[in-house]
Amino acid sequence: MASGQERILRRRIRSIDATKKITRAMELIAASRIVRAQARVRAARPYSDKVTAVIANLASAGGEADHPLLREPAEVTKVAYVAIAADRGLCGGYNNNVLRATERAIAADAAAGRDYELVLSGRKALGYFRFRNYRIAAGFEGFSDQPSYADAQRVAAAATELFENGCQRVMLAYTQFHSMGNQSVAIVPFMPLEVGGFDEADGGESSAGGPEGGYEFEPEPAVILERLLPRYAEARLYSALLEASASEHAARQRAMKAATDNAEDLKINLTRVMNRARQDAITTEIMEIVGGAEALAQTGGEVDLLSDTIEARTTDLFRARE
Repeated sequence: MASGQERILRRRIRSIDATKKITRAMELIAASRIVRAQARVRAARPYSDKVTAVIANLASAGGEADHPLLREPAEVTKVAYVAIAADRGLCGGYNNNVLRATERAIAADAAAGRDYELVLSGRKALGYFRFRNYRIAAGFEGFSDQPSYADAQRVAAAATELFENGCQRVMLAYTQFHSMGNQSVAIVPFMPLEVGGFDEADGGESSAGGPEGGYEFEPEPAVILERLLPRYAEARLYSALLEASASEHAARQRAMKAATDNAEDLKINLTRVMNRARQDAITTEIMEIVGGAEALAQTGGEVDLLSDTIEARTTDLFRARE
C-alpha cells in the first residue's frame, strides 16, 4: 500500500514540476511583452496629444460644428457599451473585472429604463455575453495582444454607427494601465465627445504650460473639426486598446508568478508527504525483519547470521527507495 502511495506521489510531483516550468515560461513571456506594450502606449501618446491640441484650438476658434459626435442628447433611452477584454485567459481577474463592471452598468441602465447595445473586443468578452444571451451589435477578436490602429478604426466605426443610429450615449469599458502593479477598470464616456474637455483628455498638454501661438485655419474651423472628430475618436479608442493590452500582460505576469509559486509550495509539501511515506514503509519492513529474526533466534537460529541478513536487507531497502 505504501509503495503504491509513493508511486502516486512521485507521479503528482512530476506533473506539478512540468506545470511549474510552463507557468514560469509564461511569466517571463508576459514580462517581456509588458515592456513592448508600454513602449507602444508611449509612442501613440504624441499623436493623441496633437490631435487633442488641434481640436481644442478649433473649438476655441468657434469651430463647434453640428457634428453627430458633438450633439448632446435631450434624453438618453439607449446606451452602447464598448467593452475591451482579452482573447485569452490565464490572466487572473483581468477579464472578469471588465465584464462584471460592464454587466453592472447595463443592469443600472435597465433599472433606469434605458436599453443597451454591446460592441465587444476580445474573445473572452464575446463568449461571456453570448453565453448569457446579451444583445451584441458587433464583436471583434484576435488582436488583444497587439492591437493596431486599423483595429481601433474598425471598433470605432461600429461604435459610431450605433451612436448615429439610435444610441444617445456610448460608454467605453476597459482597464487603465497606471503602472506594472496598478491597473484599474474604468467605464468612461466615449460619445458624444465633450469639446470643453479636450484639453484634459488623453493626457493632453496643450494648455499645461508655455505660450500658445495663434492659428489660421483653412478651410473654416467648422469643416476641419468635422473631419478631425472621427480621427480623435479613433485615437482615443486606440489608446484604450493599448492600455488594455499592457494591463492584460501585467495581469498575466502576476497570475503566472502566483501559479509558479503555488506549484513550488505544493511540490515541497508533496515531497514531504512522500518522504514520510517512504520512512513509514522502510520502518515497517525493518520491524518485520527484526520480528522474524527474533522468532528464529528463540528457536535456536544462528544470531550472527541473522544480524548479517538484517543489515543487508536494511541496506537494500534504503537503496531501493532512494
